[in-house]
Amino acid sequence: MAKLSDAVIQELLENLSGWTLEGDTIKKVYMLHTFPTVISFVTHIGFLAEAAGHHPDMDIRYNRLTVALSTHDAGGLTQKDFDLAMQIDEIIV
Repeated sequence: MAKLSDAVIQELLENLSGWTLEGDTIKKVYMLHTFPTVISFVTHIGFLAEAAGHHPDMDIRYNRLTVALSTHDAGGLTQKDFDLAMQIDEIIV
């Protein structure tokens, strides 16, 4: 999958709520009620990621989950990152 241009990245980022651009990565922090809720959310993300063949970096701190997406094979952001970000946000809504 091809790496996206800066203009396309900015346009796609505008359609995502709470996601920020940090270098060649988009990130979002989710604050949930409890640790088990975070673990359940991570499990759901894991199934989505596995189905997409695209695996995010995730950092758990009790009830706080940081998700970071980048397509390492492409050397930056691709459509896969934004597609997975949208799917992740649909779980939490």
